[in-house]
Amino acid sequence: ITGMTVSEVKGFGRQKGHTELYRGAEYLVDFLPKVKLEIVVTEDVADKCVETIIETAPTGKIGDGKIFVTDIERVVRIR
Repeated sequence: ITGMTVSEVKGFGRQKGHTELYRGAEYLVDFLPKVKLEIVVTEDVADKCVETIIETAPTGKIGDGKIFVTDIERVVRIR
């Protein structure tokens, strides 16, 4: 891997949100903090990259996420 983008994001899936108190009122928070990895690799290392993420990324909690593998049709560098 020669580069990747790591973003702190918020989202939700099948896992439930949680409630928080604010000024005495209880609110349901549906969006949970998550980390999003974006990695572009050649096809010959894609499977190894997926295996490495599966082995190292899990927190053991529900909602650890999914890995999407797609073909990149075109990349345009902005300079």
